[in-house]
Amino acid sequence: MVEGDSAIVEFRNTTKRYGAKADHLPALDDVSLSIRREEIFGVIGESGAGKTTLLELINGLTTPTSGSVTVQGIDVGGLRRTGLRGLRQGIGVVFQGIHLLSNRTVRENVALPQQLARAQGGTAVSRAEERQAVDEILAFVGLSHRADHYPAQLSGGEQQRVGLARALVSRPALLLADEPTSSLDASTTSDILRVLSDARDKLGTTVVVITHDLDVVKAICDRAALLERGRLRELFPVTKSDYRTLPSYHEQVKRELMP
Repeated sequence: MVEGDSAIVEFRNTTKRYGAKADHLPALDDVSLSIRREEIFGVIGESGAGKTTLLELINGLTTPTSGSVTVQGIDVGGLRRTGLRGLRQGIGVVFQGIHLLSNRTVRENVALPQQLARAQGGTAVSRAEERQAVDEILAFVGLSHRADHYPAQLSGGEQQRVGLARALVSRPALLLADEPTSSLDASTTSDILRVLSDARDKLGTTVVVITHDLDVVKAICDRAALLERGRLRELFPVTKSDYRTLPSYHEQVKRELMP
């Protein structure tokens, strides 16, 4: 386990159980792992493995039943509303559903996090600084030419890149991406993976990626965690290997990704 300043996220014996009955299976069961600063960390597993719960614990959308989750040294479970607001301002999030506002242009959608921070009394930027930040991040994701278009005028891949721009416009230390390439073709997936890699390489952002696609993990991740029924089954550095059809998901992961 990575300790100290090299870790941006730490799970320590973390369990999350939904429902009051003790016999309910936990969504996350006694998980301990650390995510290093400025790495791309993959989270893989079948449906119901606990992947989304892990992201929600990092972002403070839910709290552990036992154990702890710390982000940049802060115990997320102990935060109240103001503390959670401050935590989330340092975390960009891209969910599987992009959720762009249809009546706002690309530029206006990307500017939303800064506008919300200003409205909530957080770190405010001037309108000129806001526009500059939006212009820079749109150039970063390759969508400067789409700034004044509306979501309905964009392809699915372009919409996803707008979602990434919105998540990155405030230069968060941490980006959480839940199935960011779901339902995209190979060419569009490549564009999204480039943005995620550049976010780490050029912005210094730590990226946590949930995905079912092992090719995504092999393409960009430094390490990956395999969750199975809420438990951490494996934690490993990612290496490339030849694809083989294997009888179980776990064995496929081991063969494809583990040294």
